Amino acid sequence: MAAICGTWGGAEALPALLAALADCGATQRAWTHGERALGLGCRSAQRGASTAPLHVDEAAGLALVADARLDDRDALCETLGVPPARRTLVTDVELIGLAWRCWGEDCPRRLLGDYAFALWDGRRRVLFCARDHIGARPFYYAAPRHGFVFASTVAAVLAAPDVSRQWNEDAVAMFLGSSAASDAQTFFRAVRKLPPGHSLTVECAPGCEMGETASPRLRIERYWRPEHIPLAPAASDDVYAEQLLELLRQAVRDRLRGYGPGEVGAHLSGGLDSSSVAVLVARQLRDWGRPPPPVFTWLPSLGDAPPKPEHAAEYALVDAVCQQEGLSPRYGVPSVRDVLDMRRQDGALPGVHVHINEAIVQRHAVDAGVRLLLSGWGGDECVSFNGQGHWQHLLLHGQWRRLAAECRAQESTALRFLANVVVPLLHPDLRWTLRRLSGRGRPPRRWLVAPALARRTGSLPRGGFRAVGVRSTQLQRLRAGHLGWRMEGWAAGGARHGLEYAYPLLDRRLLEFALGLPPEQFRRGKWGRWLFRHATRTVLPPAVRWNTSKVDPARSEPLIDALVEAFPTIRRLLAARTPSRAHYVDMPRLLERLDAASFRARPEPGPIMRALQFLDF
Repeated sequence: MAAICGTWGGAEALPALLAALADCGATQRAWTHGERALGLGCRSAQRGASTAPLHVDEAAGLALVADARLDDRDALCETLGVPPARRTLVTDVELIGLAWRCWGEDCPRRLLGDYAFALWDGRRRVLFCARDHIGARPFYYAAPRHGFVFASTVAAVLAAPDVSRQWNEDAVAMFLGSSAASDAQTFFRAVRKLPPGHSLTVECAPGCEMGETASPRLRIERYWRPEHIPLAPAASDDVYAEQLLELLRQAVRDRLRGYGPGEVGAHLSGGLDSSSVAVLVARQLRDWGRPPPPVFTWLPSLGDAPPKPEHAAEYALVDAVCQQEGLSPRYGVPSVRDVLDMRRQDGALPGVHVHINEAIVQRHAVDAGVRLLLSGWGGDECVSFNGQGHWQHLLLHGQWRRLAAECRAQESTALRFLANVVVPLLHPDLRWTLRRLSGRGRPPRRWLVAPALARRTGSLPRGGFRAVGVRSTQLQRLRAGHLGWRMEGWAAGGARHGLEYAYPLLDRRLLEFALGLPPEQFRRGKWGRWLFRHATRTVLPPAVRWNTSKVDPARSEPLIDALVEAFPTIRRLLAARTPSRAHYVDMPRLLERLDAASFRARPEPGPIMRALQFLDF
């Protein structure tokens, strides 16, 4: 885990950027070039040049910084001509440099893993930056007057002079209004994200030298195009299942590289995705002769008391995995203090958008000595996808007999068919339009964006999309922005604790495999997520493998209780001082929702927590 930063046209700002990254590690390095016109820097908890995220190759005229973990290293080393004796010694950052020398701007297409890097090529006089296919590693940048600055956090970019702090009202309205996320915008107009699967090239304007008054030119290109992935060769169900499971095992193994005994943990919710990852982590560590990993759940500890009847199913799923693999779950329950601590953090910066339950997990993981936490986040979107969009595809392509058979298998009523299949095809935003009309142009009641801001930005929330076919729906979900939003928040929040996150189900090899599968592999009869259930038949307990419920009152009820208990304190704080950002929030509606009876009648903690995090009080 590392944090990177750099500037073009003013390396004197580099110390300020590195200071803003202080939470990311005590060890820092910096490199400057051209009378301090260009500067690269990094912070890391690692020590020693062999693992440093900054690499300089004077002979080749290269300098680069990277927050990276490369996968399938043996194949990459073979292609790049790295001798077998050196392969365990060469760092991922050095491999990126070799890949650049071999393939130039095409190198991100050849790199597997999670990464964000910036590379200066003195011979070509370009600064080349790239971010991994899914955005697991953050990369923010700004182009102030006559310069360019980048960093792993928004706060570090803002530490550079001339970077404006003017609000991006579109992003603010989107955040307060619907929790929708952008893969390019931040809360500040001047600060942007490099979108996942993109590269950015910074170069001098024609006829200018680096450091002169002319602004450098920026060129952004998309290198990962999952919509162009070819269909997989026809195969049997068992062959597809074996391929999927082997790719998942490989994704888990690659993410464990570099971590010693006791330094790895895993999420465990009892769902298909987290349970599969936790089991495969435990089995891989066992094969290496290491102790089992601690697993962390968002469920509250029960002590000696049995769970309530309506909560028992959630605990039973976690217990089934733990008993099968000999794991010990770590529980946590949100408190009033957790709620108040969360609202004290600046909601305009990624890293505070960590769910309260996950903030508890981070503390417990650090106490257990964990440095790497593996998560099943993102599986639903593609690899363990439920087959949404398949019925629309059958309907539009005249496969009505097959559609009728699948509807019978799912015991779908005519009303459900109309609501879930026909209406989204006719008008995907119909229910949101009706809500807007019923509110006379105001946002729906559950959203807390100020009406004036909503009118000014036109950012009223919308929720539907035209899902025709499994693959198009998978692609839509991968592009929606919520994956990167959570990963950016968890990356920044984890960095403060020296904790790194990894997401095996978002591995590029797995995603490309899943996007090439026939649609019937995702839905079979009454079963959604069919292939994933079939592939994990030797991994998961049957109770977990065939569970279809996502209802989680055991987790959500303690959070609601903690929020309600914190309401009187929050109301007093808001009454004592009007937050400077209050004009962006519908304060009357927020205060109305900070009422215990009203909230319990219609509990919606997400919009309230987003508003409280954004307000500076």
